[in-house]
Amino acid sequence: MPLLALGVSYRRASLDLLERLTLGEDRLAKAYRWLADDEEIAEAVLVSTCNRVELYGEVGSYHTGFLAMKRFLGNASEVPVEELAQSLYAHYEDSAAEHLFRVTAGLDSMVLGESQILAQVRAARRRAEEEGTGGPAVSALFRAAVRTGRRVRAETDVGSSPAAFVGAGLDAAEDALGSLHGRAAVVVGAGTMAALAASALAARGAGPTTVVNRTRARAEALAARVGGVAVGMEDLGAALAGASVALCCTGSVGAVVWPHAVGAGASVGGGSSLFLVDLAVPRDVDPAVREVPGVAVVDIDDLRGRLEALGGSAAEAKRAGEIVEEEVRAFAASRRAARLAPVIRALREAGDRAVEDQLARSAPRLASLEPSEREAVEALARAIAAKLLHSPTVRMKELEGEEGDAAVRLLIDLFDLEHPPGA
Repeated sequence: MPLLALGVSYRRASLDLLERLTLGEDRLAKAYRWLADDEEIAEAVLVSTCNRVELYGEVGSYHTGFLAMKRFLGNASEVPVEELAQSLYAHYEDSAAEHLFRVTAGLDSMVLGESQILAQVRAARRRAEEEGTGGPAVSALFRAAVRTGRRVRAETDVGSSPAAFVGAGLDAAEDALGSLHGRAAVVVGAGTMAALAASALAARGAGPTTVVNRTRARAEALAARVGGVAVGMEDLGAALAGASVALCCTGSVGAVVWPHAVGAGASVGGGSSLFLVDLAVPRDVDPAVREVPGVAVVDIDDLRGRLEALGGSAAEAKRAGEIVEEEVRAFAASRRAARLAPVIRALREAGDRAVEDQLARSAPRLASLEPSEREAVEALARAIAAKLLHSPTVRMKELEGEEGDAAVRLLIDLFDLEHPPGA
């Protein structure tokens, strides 16, 4: 059965649409239950990150698979399928493998070589297997993708850390406010991105820094690392009131910073008294905050230009692309070999049966032969059969795509083989 990938990413979709497509834990569990029950999708892995939602699966055909996957994405995200139409992209067979390999290598990320995606792809495969929708085809695809991602990071200099996102946000803040040195700062969240934000603020001389998080203990641990203070989410408004810049990067499924939390934000010298950098998807900062006087907000959408400019050298990107091509060819060859194996086995068995039949018919005429002579005749018969079958077998392995599939079907018909599964 062929492989199909269907998805939506930052390249075609707005941040608003990506937010609506984001699958939290509850929706993700329900989505996998739907996938397990969908008869049109034999195996499936769902990749849901801040920049993309993609479904990879083994399907009966392109058309039926496309319709089933599109229906699934709409139902799982509660977004009408007609709203997805302009943003959807599909990749079939080798193209699906190439796309996933590029994604895993960080070549399809907002920041070239972004490192988090490799772990996210690996986790997606594990989750699918736990939910019962993973199978040999998609598992092989994702293992090959992870191998590709590792090769790209080991053999090239392509690879940007999440710190690039933080740096782009702080650059935007400095463009608006000037130097951050000595300016009070707030970090909303206490995860990996928040830790990078706190460190980056300290490196630029910002401070004092207040870490705000729902779990006070995690906020205290991060604040201690940068000499800051920690408060709970209930004190967010007070923390923002005295700050010039705030980086928001929680894992919340909805906004945590609302207009009432930032207050009036009176303008200082015609500029903004508070600059909010929202690095979360879904967004941490409610869109209405942009309307508060004296408050400026940038999110991932606003930072796209800065992030894409961090791509690194063209030579390294080219080498990474070559690695992807090598791995796609290897994956395609292994997949084709797996599909051809039952056909080749059936062909050889047909040859063996023909030899045995002819030997049985010739048994009376061979009865007078010495055992060694009989063995020589049998060996000769089997060698002739193997020789005759060798050329079509080799040619079948060489042909690719639709031409190769047509050759396999013709071989099955010509030799009257039992139709092997997947051939």
